Amino acid sequence: MFCYDVDGLMNALGIKHDLQEWRLFIDSSKLSLKAMLLHNGNQHPSIPVGHDVHMKETYENLKPLLNKLEYTKYGWHFCGDLKAVSLLMRLQLGCTKYCCFLCEWDSRAKTLHCLKSDWPQRKSLKVGLKNVQHPALAEWHKILLPTLHIKLCLMKNFVKAMDRTGSAFKYLAEKFLRLSEAKIKEGIFGSSDPQALQRRYVQQPTSG
Repeated sequence: MFCYDVDGLMNALGIKHDLQEWRLFIDSSKLSLKAMLLHNGNQHPSIPVGHDVHMKETYENLKPLLNKLEYTKYGWHFCGDLKAVSLLMRLQLGCTKYCCFLCEWDSRAKTLHCLKSDWPQRKSLKVGLKNVQHPALAEWHKILLPTLHIKLCLMKNFVKAMDRTGSAFKYLAEKFLRLSEAKIKEGIFGSSDPQALQRRYVQQPTSG
């Protein structure tokens, strides 16, 4: 399902559609792919404009979705996690050498990761060079990186990689007093939903 007339939807809701005040957010879970408009000042609720059940977050799915939403007409700023941004800029996924659309950070130069902080800026997104597979679906300067969303995803991967029998994981488990052993075994710390993970961190009481 998608909205083919965003201006009409805004008029029906009684909201002025100022393109500079809205950003497009796209994300997916194991069950669905969703797109919504978020207000920059949080003065209006989020507006769903696209949803598809059992559709994965891939370039082949994002491209027709953006076409249906007439993204080239509106040109909203885009925000999403690192995977969505990579797909939008059509970078190759996986353990690639150049995985950033802003700079030429070399993911395989492990000896320099803790020493070098200033990497050369990526000059172009030419197809076939430096892990660029297809033409980008948006302009790079319209990409917004949601810090909290990315931090929660990184934390999820960090916790999933921890030794569950080690002292560090046990320390985390002790901080959430309402968690049972069954929930920990089900992977409550490794949720695929960053918002759910955030709610668990906020709602559960801590000691001290």
